[in-house]
Order: sequence, then C-alpha cells, then structure tokens
Amino acid sequence: MRKYIFDGISLPFSSDPSDALRVVEKKLRGIGIACNECRLAICKKSVDARHKDDIKLIYSVLISFAHLTQKERDRIAKLGARAVTTEELEIKVGNETMQARPLVVGMGPAGMFCALILAENGYKPIIIDRGDSVNDRVAALERFYSEHILDTESNIQFGAGGAGTFSDGKLLTRINDPKCSYVLEALVKFGAPEEITVKAKPHVGTDVLRTVVDNILGHIEKLGGEVIYRCKLTGIREISDGLVEVSTSKGDFLASSVVLALGHSARDTYRTLIESQFDIIPKPISVGVRIEHKRSFIEEALYGRFAGEPALGAAEYALSDTRGERGVYTFCMCPGGEVVAAASEEGGVVVNGMSHFARDGENSNSAVAVSIGVEDYEAIDGSLALGAIEFQRSIERRAFAAGGGGYAVPVQTVGDFMSGKTGSEPSSVLPTYMGGNNFKFASMDEVLPPFVCESLRYGLASFDKKIKGFALDPALLSGAETRTSSPLRILRGEDMRAIGKKSIYPCGEGAGYAGGITSAAVDGVKVAMAIASRFKPFD
Repeated sequence: MRKYIFDGISLPFSSDPSDALRVVEKKLRGIGIACNECRLAICKKSVDARHKDDIKLIYSVLISFAHLTQKERDRIAKLGARAVTTEELEIKVGNETMQARPLVVGMGPAGMFCALILAENGYKPIIIDRGDSVNDRVAALERFYSEHILDTESNIQFGAGGAGTFSDGKLLTRINDPKCSYVLEALVKFGAPEEITVKAKPHVGTDVLRTVVDNILGHIEKLGGEVIYRCKLTGIREISDGLVEVSTSKGDFLASSVVLALGHSARDTYRTLIESQFDIIPKPISVGVRIEHKRSFIEEALYGRFAGEPALGAAEYALSDTRGERGVYTFCMCPGGEVVAAASEEGGVVVNGMSHFARDGENSNSAVAVSIGVEDYEAIDGSLALGAIEFQRSIERRAFAAGGGGYAVPVQTVGDFMSGKTGSEPSSVLPTYMGGNNFKFASMDEVLPPFVCESLRYGLASFDKKIKGFALDPALLSGAETRTSSPLRILRGEDMRAIGKKSIYPCGEGAGYAGGITSAAVDGVKVAMAIASRFKPFD
C-alpha cells in the first residue's frame, strides 16, 4: 500500500469535507489516475482566519493506493503530493529472563503508554501511582473546592492520567515521530473521538479523557498487569542480579526494571533520587499567570462576523514575543474553559487551565508565561536542581499569601496590572477558579519576581497588537502558573537507562524528556520498546 498526502487544500469554511476530496479526485483524473483505484480520506483540518472576511478551512487529504507504477508515482509527486513513510510499532524481544515483573512508577501518559505496550506484549507490568483512580481524584478535587482542604497525594497533579486528566487534553506536539500516530489511534481505541486523528490541533477534553484513562488502565489489568493506587515511591536501589528494590508507602517491590514516569510535580521523589546519587540537572522552565477573557470576545477578535459558526469551532490563539530580554508566550490555551486549582503542596497556590470537550464555557483562558533560565536558580543543599524546585515553590507560597490563605487565588485585572495599581473589581470577565468563589484582589507584583512582571507587561502590550483588546482592562489575571514543565532532567543514555544504572529508566515529562500528553506518551512507548528489546516476556 502506497500513501500520499495532498496538503493545503483551501476551501470556504461553509464547504463540506467531501469538497476537499473532490478537489483531489480532479487532480488525479488530470494526470490519468482513476479514483476507483485508490481510497481518499481527510487526514487534517485547520482554520485559516488571517482574513476575517474570508475565513478558510485548510484540509490535508490522504490517498492510499494498492498499486502504482513508477510513472504514476512520478506524476503524483509533480502534483505536490508528499509520500507518507509509515513506521509500524515493531516490538523486538530480547533474550534476558525477567526475574521479577517490570514496575512503572506514575500513571500519566508516559507511564500508562509504557505499561500498555508492556502489557500487550506479555510483560505483565505493575503500575503504581501516589494518587487515586480517576473517580476518586474527581471526589478529592470536589472536596478541595468545597472545603479548601488539599489532599497532597490525590489532586490535579497526582493520580490516574497525571496532570493531563484535568486539562484541555491537548494532543498537539512539535515532535516528528511516527509513534505519534500510534498514540492517537490508541486513544481513539480507548474512547477518544476519531476527529483527533484529523484535526490540526486535536484535543480530547477533560471529560472524555477521564474515560480514556480508565479504559487504558482497565485494559492493562485484563492483560495481566496490576494497577496500584495510593502507592508512593520512597526509595530505590539496584541490588544483585540486576534487580531493583523499590520502597513504597505500600511496602517493598522487587522489579527486573523500573520506569520512572513521575510527572513534573513529584518534588519529594526528586529529592529522594538526588540523595540516591542519580544524575539530575536543572533545566529552563517558564512561569507566569493565567489570563481570562470572555470566550465571545476571543471568537469575535479572531473570526469577526463569523464568530459562533459551528464549522469554525472554538477560537484558539498562540502568541509569542522573543524580542525582549526574555521570551514571553501563551501556553495551554483553553477555549471555553476554566482556571483550575492545581496545587499539590500545602501552603502554595498554583493555577492551570482545563476545558471540556465541548469547550462551551463562558470564558477562555491561557497561560501567559515568561522564560526562566538555569542562571535564575540558586542551589539548595548543594543542588541546583533542588534550587529549580525552590524557585517554583517560592512563587507558589507568595501566591498563597497574596490570596489570604485557604487556597484563594490572587486575581488582578489587566488594566490594574498594566498601570501598576490594584483594587479594581472584575466586571465583564469573572474568575472561574474554584467555581469563581475563592479569590482575592491582589497585585501580581506581590507574587512574581520583578523581572517576570516586567516581561509580562511587555508581552501583554505586544499581544494586544496582534489581537486587538487582548490587554483590555477587564481581562483577568490569576497567579501563579508555575508547573508548565519539569524544572529538571534525570539524565539517561541512548539505551534509555539512567546514567550509571542498569535497570532504571527515566521517562516522560517529569524526567525532562517530553512536553505534553502526546510527546510523553511517545516517550513511554520508546522506553517500553527499550525494555522489551532486553527481556523475554515475563513468565
């Protein structure tokens, strides 16, 4: 089977997807290729709203041929189609005997997909997480919202599905790896909508993603894997015969291999690893705020008179400016979403964004983040990696203090922030954090370092030139956004094993090797393949 993709088929947004297929059929007939000899399907769709009076949908069409001559291939190439090179997920099995089952630490995308691949190939993994199942996490979050008492083990950061479970469920990634297709197809298999394999900016939504997570973990169990909640790693060491001894809050485990898919907020576990002499280095991060606008305002700003047209979907933006001393950019934009309370430590306030699949909430929000370099950290106990964590933690504690305690979020209108004052009450844009019932007027200058605030003001002014009204006075800022990525990296070699370790595999975003749901899942697949290439399936 030979496959080609025609990109850049631009049609009015009112057109039907079948119109894009007809465009390609006409092209093929023009070079003498009968369309009954191939199969056509939409493989990507995006919105081009650069000209608000003439908004287009941009399609990519996949063509599959059972047979093609060399001359036909040459003619298709001259039309501008690109050949698709596919990579099957080929698991190569090694010769070593597993003396104990593999252990995966963490149930975010990296850990889940690593355990899924291992389970599907007969390795019967054990997967643990310090947090709860999806349903119990939802209950813990509801208690947090109503009683303002944080469960430090089961929250937005920890538990089944990881931090992505309570997010927009964005699947866009910048990595160019054929395994991305496997991840998207697997998500569809376990309950995600098929459109994620087509859209240029696919998302699942937190409501759908929860079902997908449950289905994946259930499938792992059906294949002989074991899923253990409320089980936190407290110690790890390699012992004789290549086994790894792992201490947890639910007792000790012996494992033939251990995957450290910790997530970006397992700060106490990071300290344990540093004290156990793992090679861990700090890495750059970004910190900032969440900005909220009326969803209707964003749609009107981007789509003009066509705002609200169902064919266009929810309006999204991605803004950046690197001309100042530090880069400023928007991150994790959640159309029709809400700002969520993402703390995992007592005495700290952290914000993130979340939206449901329908993206039909009153507000749209995104992070506005400022680049932070390793040079901004100060070593703690001789470790710059611990200093990176403390940099985040100090901001979160200031946010808690500015909010007045009880995990209330400090909020400030953009108008006040830009003019350096505080006290203006939210008007047309109301806060969504914790249902909009737990906030305090404050200044972001009390929360964030001066250089971050300076860059944010520069960035907001810049973004206002790109989306008129972006820095409008009533737009609302909530702080602090500190968990954009892991602040450190657990070093590993090309064999995916931690430096100096025989059977321990750092994995995913928390280990510093991914930046989102899809790339973390892909890294989990890679680690599973590395383990399989060493060992025979577990007997």
